[in-house]
Amino acid sequence: MSFNDLLLVEPILKALSEEGYSTPTPIQQQAIPSILSRKDLLGCAQTGTGKTAAFALPMLQLMHQEQQNGGRNRRIKALILTPTRELAIQIGDSFRAYGRHLDLRHLVIFGGVSQYHQVSALRQGVDILVATPGRLLDLMNQRFITLDDISYFVLDEADRMLDMGFVHDVKRVISKLPAKRQTLFFSATMPPEIQQLSNILLHQPVKVEVTPVSSTAETIQQHLYYVEKQNKRQLLAHILEDGSIRTALVFARTKHGADKIAKDLTKAGIRAEAIHGNKSQNARQNALSNFKTRRTRILVATDIAARGIDIDELTHVINYDLPNVPETYVHRIGRTGRAGANGIAFSFCDYEEKIYLKDIQKLIGKAVPVVKDHPYDVPLMHGMSQPPATAAAAQQGSASYRSRGGKRPGGRSFTQQRA
Repeated sequence: MSFNDLLLVEPILKALSEEGYSTPTPIQQQAIPSILSRKDLLGCAQTGTGKTAAFALPMLQLMHQEQQNGGRNRRIKALILTPTRELAIQIGDSFRAYGRHLDLRHLVIFGGVSQYHQVSALRQGVDILVATPGRLLDLMNQRFITLDDISYFVLDEADRMLDMGFVHDVKRVISKLPAKRQTLFFSATMPPEIQQLSNILLHQPVKVEVTPVSSTAETIQQHLYYVEKQNKRQLLAHILEDGSIRTALVFARTKHGADKIAKDLTKAGIRAEAIHGNKSQNARQNALSNFKTRRTRILVATDIAARGIDIDELTHVINYDLPNVPETYVHRIGRTGRAGANGIAFSFCDYEEKIYLKDIQKLIGKAVPVVKDHPYDVPLMHGMSQPPATAAAAQQGSASYRSRGGKRPGGRSFTQQRA
């Protein structure tokens, strides 16, 4: 199947051709016809499946057709709500690319920066608004934004909204939307809270599920390194001695940890930068730009970047710290192996992280292959490996920990995690 088979209009097909896209991904093949038919949609798809284009392309077409029929007033008719600044910018870039031959204006708004330029753009008129919850509600409270004319609403990364504690903000936004609208709901996982939210939002939705819930892409090679906590820094430097690793996205659990890893790598002669919630927006965008253009070899990130970074040809992801929420592992390593490409994920595991590894392996339904005999190996930990879990056990394990409130050692629930 090609994009021509999806009955997209010529200006959009031209933009896709200029971007080098000819074949739609499975979620695009299933979602685009349903959205063009003006049906609500529930999309359950892991990161890297092409879901941004799956909703952006048909929305652009529907809005273009309405515009051709005389609807040229510059009011916000489409709202895309997303959890992080990075993801909002990424979605905005997609709308810019796919809609470059259409007379539709889009705007991306998020917190952490002055609202001046965002408000100025709003006053000039906007058709499509991409927003994070906090800044959207702030500008709504100041009466710079009204949602009265919304015809299309997209809730993207719904489970990530839950993890970051945004569900109440999302519900406040929903309460201001017109009852008559088309709603597109996307989530990589479907815990009970997200299922309930989708039931509230959607009317007789078409369900699109292109991969098993919480599965990892087959194109990603996964490798596990047992290591003592104090030796992780040396192990990372050892792995990065391999010149074939041109760039790598390294995940740390804390902001302080991310900064320290980047500092240690720089001292070792490896150009690295950190990106996390305490960095200014300009610093984050500069670090991301340096990484994308390969001026920086290593980007060290907290989980704020787990779904908000899209880098072409990223071959390696390294879990310096294993996440304490198993779904986060899937999202992290999904930064590589995107759209059918091959990728490699390395994960470090110390004694305290064995419980996290157990949950991860239950969720993904298999054991992560262990790399033995590396310079910082801990042979005693090899006998502690968990056998592969069945898919049923994986879902049962995930449901079990959520039924306990998502509690992890340290007493924090999965809804309380912060990047």
